[in-house]
Order: sequence, then structure tokens, then C-alpha cells
Amino acid sequence: MKESVAYQTASKLLEIKAITLNAKTPFVWASGIKAPIYTDNRLTIAYPDFRQQIAKDLSALIKENYPDVEVIGGVATAGIPHAAGVSNILNLPLNYVRSKPKDHGKNSQIEGRCERGDKVVLIDDLISTGGSILKAVKAVRDAGAEVIGTVAIFSYNLPESKSNFEDAKTKLVTLTNYPTMIEVANEKDYVEEKDMELLKKWYQDPEGWCK
Repeated sequence: MKESVAYQTASKLLEIKAITLNAKTPFVWASGIKAPIYTDNRLTIAYPDFRQQIAKDLSALIKENYPDVEVIGGVATAGIPHAAGVSNILNLPLNYVRSKPKDHGKNSQIEGRCERGDKVVLIDDLISTGGSILKAVKAVRDAGAEVIGTVAIFSYNLPESKSNFEDAKTKLVTLTNYPTMIEVANEKDYVEEKDMELLKKWYQDPEGWCK
């Protein structure tokens, strides 16, 4: 397990404090969910070696799961640097997808290569409910391209996200996830044992945890 990409990625995210754990004072996510964990994977771009390793690992994940990929897409804004790194490694065209169209010029929502029939893989840094990347999936499909899959660095593996991806008929694969992160945090004493139990309970029932 310690040699796995999932383990190593989770370890590094905890080390650089991209993942913050606080079982006593819950964080409130943009989606309104209260959680004992907050993840800011934007911090990864501050660490060149880690950033490059993420690009290599995402590239390997894409080649394994989506060998027919023709275009790499990044979800604005946090997915863009990682998509750029992957597109360089795989030597593929790149695009990025805004959350909504521009309000000037050509009113574009997608910049870069996105042509009818293109087989696109979209990249984001983090998956909670999946809302951001699935909006990008819809935009790319509306443009006439085919989204053959999505990838991300980290996923909370929430039931809501699983059902959202199923509804969108979109496959998701990630470098690491919440269960792996909890295992690493426990092993390396990032939190006290009593708080670890709270973190495990949140994962079992995110909606009921704060009640």
C-alpha cells in the first residue's frame, strides 16, 4: 500500500497541508456541506516536483483508463495547470472550460481545442459532489465533442458524487481518495485517535454527521 500512487499522493497532500483535518470545528464547503476536512489542492502548484509527479501519475491513469483520448481538458481554474502538464506529457491538444461563458467577445466557455467528435478527458483537482466538473462535461458535450472520461487528484467518494456521475453517464478515476487519506493520517499521527473516529463517522454519514 505504501508504494501505491494513492498512498503516496495522500501522504504528500497531507504533508504540504493541502488537506486540513479538524474534527472539532467543522468546515463549511461551498456546497453547504459541513465537514471535518477541507482540501485545497491549489497548493500543489507551489511544489514543482510534486506538481510534475501529479502530471505523470494523471497521464498514466488516463492512458490506462482512456487510451482513445484525443484532447485533454482542464476545469477552470484549479484543473488547468494539471491539464497543461498532462497534455505536455501525452503530447495532446489542450482546452479549458470556464464555469460559464464569457460576457464579452465571442462569449466562449471553452478555450483551446474542442471540435465536434473530439474524444476529451477532463481534469479537475478535487471532487466533492462533482458539480464543477460535470458542468464542464455538459459544456463540452454541448460543443459537440465526446467526453470519454474524467480524472482528478482527490475525491471524497461521497454517495452524492457517485450518483451524480452515474446520472451524467460519466466515468471518474482519481489518484487518491478519502479512505486512503484517512489511513495515511492515522498511520502518521496527523490527528488524535478520538478525532480519527469522528472523521470515520463523517465518511459513513456526511449528511447526518453534523446533526
